[in-house]
Amino acid sequence: MALKGKKPDAIKKRLKVLFYGPPNSGKTTAALQFPRPYVIDTERGAENEQYVRLMNESGAAYFPSTDADEIIAEVTSLLTTKHDYRTLVIDPLTVIYNDLCDKSADRNGTEFGRHKVEADRKIKHLLTLLLRLDMNVIITSHAKDKWVRTKDAKGKEVVVQEGTTFDCYGKLDYLFDLVIRLEKRGKERVGVVAKTRLDAFPEGDVFPFTYDQIADRYGRDVLEADAKPQSLVTKENAALLRKLIKVVSISEETVSKWLSKADSDSIEELPADVAEKCIAHCKEKVETQTVEPVS
Repeated sequence: MALKGKKPDAIKKRLKVLFYGPPNSGKTTAALQFPRPYVIDTERGAENEQYVRLMNESGAAYFPSTDADEIIAEVTSLLTTKHDYRTLVIDPLTVIYNDLCDKSADRNGTEFGRHKVEADRKIKHLLTLLLRLDMNVIITSHAKDKWVRTKDAKGKEVVVQEGTTFDCYGKLDYLFDLVIRLEKRGKERVGVVAKTRLDAFPEGDVFPFTYDQIADRYGRDVLEADAKPQSLVTKENAALLRKLIKVVSISEETVSKWLSKADSDSIEELPADVAEKCIAHCKEKVETQTVEPVS
């Protein structure tokens, strides 16, 4: 059997970045510096006069919401519709996550963290869509104290505070190639690189935070390029694929792999070209089995 591995190529991709920090550290202002932002405001903080001015100057659109399903629908529209926006801002995601946890707690209780299971699932669905979105994605989050287990001088295990971290879904940072902690130092705003997969932003680096700093390091051509819409599977093809999966007994594990590889939460969210390949694969299996072909 031939090996499927091939020589890796570097791919220029949109910046997906998480900003977190204390109140008044400039998270919203920093996000609004990016090109043509589409702002999903979960605290209505962007309605303040200074932010309205910044949004008007940058040609931004404004969408206030705290409803996770409504936001997922809006992100899906941004994914599939031709538009002039370059950057999606969700400011902050903390509000959405906390709201999901509170509603889940009312239904399921909080024992063993069961209220977070439902909330985590919804946030992961949102994150899979953000990975596919041909836009820069900026998520902001509140900050909270970071506590770690360590041992004192006598070897006793203790829990101590070690700086701050983002206050949101626990695995939120897995999505991002770059996580920046924002701080106000006097009248200046600085970015501290808290997590990175990018050579241009070494971990622990501290820099005066401006859009130009980010653009010069990451690549202005990537950040300011037009967004390209993605075609999703049609209703007819989604129904056909579901039928074929049953006919040829494709395992749930295999279907999950298809969805995971395409960053999709369901068959109805598959890219059109991926769905067509899955349909072709199933039809090939139909032809080798003694079953009636599916049209």
